[in-house]
Amino acid sequence: MTPPKIHFLNVKQGDCFLLERTSGRLTVIDICCGNVSQVARLIEAMEVVKSEKPRGNYAMCKKSTNPIDYIKERGFSSIWRFILTHPDMDHMDGIKNLFNNITVSNFWDCGIRREKPDFEEGGPYLEEDWDFYEKLINNEVDGVNIISPRAGDKGKYWNEDEEGGNGDFLHIVSPSDELVKMANDNGDINDASYVIVYWSSAGPIIFSGDSNDKTWKYILDNHREMVKDAAVLFAPHHGRKSDRNYSFLDIVNPRISFFGCAKSDYLAYSAWQYRNLLYFTNNQCGNVHIYPTGDDVEVFIENYNYANDYTNGNTYQKDEYWFLCKI
Repeated sequence: MTPPKIHFLNVKQGDCFLLERTSGRLTVIDICCGNVSQVARLIEAMEVVKSEKPRGNYAMCKKSTNPIDYIKERGFSSIWRFILTHPDMDHMDGIKNLFNNITVSNFWDCGIRREKPDFEEGGPYLEEDWDFYEKLINNEVDGVNIISPRAGDKGKYWNEDEEGGNGDFLHIVSPSDELVKMANDNGDINDASYVIVYWSSAGPIIFSGDSNDKTWKYILDNHREMVKDAAVLFAPHHGRKSDRNYSFLDIVNPRISFFGCAKSDYLAYSAWQYRNLLYFTNNQCGNVHIYPTGDDVEVFIENYNYANDYTNGNTYQKDEYWFLCKI
């Protein structure tokens, strides 16, 4: 059986996570850089430079990963569930390629409905991804089961199974029906983003999507125990400031957090520093592998330079990645 393992992929200013469980059911949460070519990645990789000290500019955000290539290279031929936290293009960039190249059994639709974005002026995203997404939510893609679970729901196989067990230990703490209605009425879709908790042996591992203040008020009012004293937090909105109130960190109190790619000026470092919370970024680490092992979490990363600097030369390899820390 496959031991639990979380892959936090380096996909520029977007999100993509893979969750392997002992069940063999692969979960993918969001996708970005699914249209990035191998040639483009090699050009970007040539630009990566080594900084002289930890927490400096390790420039790994220039070495983006195409999740479809990544999944195939690791021998996966199917995805049990694809969870789209919310329909922003940086969370569904390459969704058409993903479904066309890898069998996806179940698609989670958060229930948000919004106008089609403007693709007329160009930009990094493809209109065909949006068109494919609309086919998905309208149940027009053959062979894909569409579900829309809400906060607190139970079901096979995310947190139930035939033996009365907990399935893949995935729990939904947002959105509620009320948050979805509010988002559809006022257009602030981040407040109805999926927030998923994987209940690992080491404690809660939280996938936050782009959740905002109303989301976290709802979560703390209704699912506080599910997120309290988390083992791992993937920071909301990639860790951006975005006028968020990060007071929820006082309850979540993560042992370790991860930020995505963005300019340092845009990231909410101070909210973590003020609380003396440990965090790392894709720009330092590149791709990240996280292993819940008993009560601890082991972290291995793609970037040897940062791992070597952070551990003072005591890093070592696992699954071709480099040891960063154990918490």
